Amino acid sequence: MARIVRVEGLMVDLKPKVKRTDAIQSFVSQETPIIRIEDADGVVGTGYAYTIGTGGPSVMKLLERSLAPALIGREAETIEKIWRDLLFLTHATSVGAITSLALAAIDTALWDLRCRRASLPLYLAAGGATDKVRLYTTEGGWLHLSIEALVEDALAAKAAGFGGCKIKVGRPIAEDVARLAAVREAVGAGFEIFTDANQSFSVDEAVRRAHHYEAADIGWLEEPLPADNIDGHVRLTASTSTPIAVGESLYSVSHFREYLQRRACSIVQVDVARIGGITPWLKTAHLAESFNVAVCPHFLMELHVALSSAVPNGRWLEYIPQLDSLITSPMTIRDGYAVPSPEPGLGIDWDFGRIAKATVAGSPFEVRA
Repeated sequence: MARIVRVEGLMVDLKPKVKRTDAIQSFVSQETPIIRIEDADGVVGTGYAYTIGTGGPSVMKLLERSLAPALIGREAETIEKIWRDLLFLTHATSVGAITSLALAAIDTALWDLRCRRASLPLYLAAGGATDKVRLYTTEGGWLHLSIEALVEDALAAKAAGFGGCKIKVGRPIAEDVARLAAVREAVGAGFEIFTDANQSFSVDEAVRRAHHYEAADIGWLEEPLPADNIDGHVRLTASTSTPIAVGESLYSVSHFREYLQRRACSIVQVDVARIGGITPWLKTAHLAESFNVAVCPHFLMELHVALSSAVPNGRWLEYIPQLDSLITSPMTIRDGYAVPSPEPGLGIDWDFGRIAKATVAGSPFEVRA
């Protein structure tokens, strides 16, 4: 083991590759805090998190002023203890999005450092359950797109070997049904269609819409209700044959436990950034496994490919390429499956030259022993 001697951070603001709209918002940028942690042996681990356009500077200040200084002198390998100590250090702002994102940037960097010291890829260090994960695409299913565009993208995804696509819902019911029906007719029965409401419905509306969506044989209805409405999810899950997916807006393992215990969901979409890092992500995935529930993580495919391959219940990976401008090699895809990197670390080949050019002014900081 070796103690932490240096922590540096910065933030990059990435613009979406395509126009992205859903039932409640439009994505204009992805603020990406990046943390590098160096130990006394000179080994460096790199981690990151993200926001959708707001909150990034707050995450950076929490890292710079509170969390990064608390890392200096700590044994880098004691990841669980560090995570717990930092959680209690920020107890006045936990559990919450800003704190979880900051914890995630540190935790993913520590796992990267651990894997590099051990010369192991993350997917093996964290479990090694499989060597590939089925892919579905979200990039052609945004709410503003026409029926013709949805069909064209779904057919292209099917031809490319993807196993499914995601379509945003939240238009008037008749329009949503027509859009889903057109895609189903075009792709046939052997291709999955997932839907995402982005927490936009009330309970009665979600119950009604789930009934109408069933005709398209959708794979799941994602975030139909506000994430804090567990009672509503219980009622909805009991009322439909369509699997209900939740998780991208939950920020602790305990929240997932409540959903699973109350049978308020059928799919867990735990997000490594929003749950606070790899350490709680793995706990959540194994918790879901104990309930015989699949994990289909939200976003961050370049990192989630390794985590989904590490656990036995990782079923689907969401394809949204966003880091291509910051890395030297994209995620490997073969025959519609994402393949985790065999290289030591998280499996993300960062291009620090391009990162330096894209760094937001005023965001870099460094803390040394």
